[in-house]
Amino acid sequence: MQDPAFRTLLYRYFFFTWLFKDVSHGNLIERAAAWRHNREHAHWLLTYMRRWLWCGLVFYVLGGFFELILNSPGMSAFFYIPGALSLPVNAVIGAVWIGLKALPGPF
Repeated sequence: MQDPAFRTLLYRYFFFTWLFKDVSHGNLIERAAAWRHNREHAHWLLTYMRRWLWCGLVFYVLGGFFELILNSPGMSAFFYIPGALSLPVNAVIGAVWIGLKALPGPF
């Protein structure tokens, strides 16, 4: 068995779409099975939220370091932007988690 490439591992570390199945294709039984599969894997979304939270915090701290300590506002923007982008990613992950765990399924 061949190990996946580093970029594949990096993608899987930060993005969760590879874990879930498409619910919009197939007949009613296949869509219901895909929905159950997605609900069973929803607990992994909290792990992805933690990863994005920590990455956002690290980038924010690095941005503050470059801005306040090294007095380099241009370089600090290089770190503040990914730190700020982690917030909407966490909002999307949270909405997906609520949709899979708290709401009743369509089937």
